[in-house]
Amino acid sequence: MKRITLLLVSIVAAVLTASSQVKTTTLTVYKDFQPSTILLKDGRAIRQPLTNIFLKNSSLMYMQGSNAMEANMDNVVTVKFDDRLYVKIDTLLAYVVDSVGNDVLYCATVIDMDSYQRSMRNNVMISSASLDSQVTTMDFNTSEDYKFPLIDLFFYRINGKYVKCHERNLQYMLNKDKEKKRIIRTFCTMKDFSWTDKDSLLKLLKALQ
Repeated sequence: MKRITLLLVSIVAAVLTASSQVKTTTLTVYKDFQPSTILLKDGRAIRQPLTNIFLKNSSLMYMQGSNAMEANMDNVVTVKFDDRLYVKIDTLLAYVVDSVGNDVLYCATVIDMDSYQRSMRNNVMISSASLDSQVTTMDFNTSEDYKFPLIDLFFYRINGKYVKCHERNLQYMLNKDKEKKRIIRTFCTMKDFSWTDKDSLLKLLKALQ
């Protein structure tokens, strides 16, 4: 019983940690499909009346009759909605958060599948375990458990090049600029700095100018 109890404590801690993420019940950024202008590689700009961003992989979706279709991302350069401009970075559509001079911070919001699958596995383990009377009243299979946790992936465009916001990636990109590499190391030691916080990343981008 002691070993089971310790296992449950670990699982509960993991579930509570996952619950702190922003969650959604939908698979798209916008509740309803929106008009957008799509810039293609060949320079054409196409106006589509019903489009959206698929949260599974931050790709473009559009309506074809009554069916939601996923666009061929190989041909997409940007997607402009009324409220946001999305730019394709690698395979992801990332929206413009803000710019500093000619440099830009982008964000792609996607479903955190690792966190979601881990949460589902934890629920199954709790349900199948032999629980004592002290924990049988805890409900781990609520509607909240079946919402999709989201994660923000941030990117910079610095000197015309895209780079994922992470110390290793930036240090590699700025390999010959010792001063900027020192600035990055300094920011990483700050208690309030986070690679997943847009305000922190904007402050770093300003410092790198």
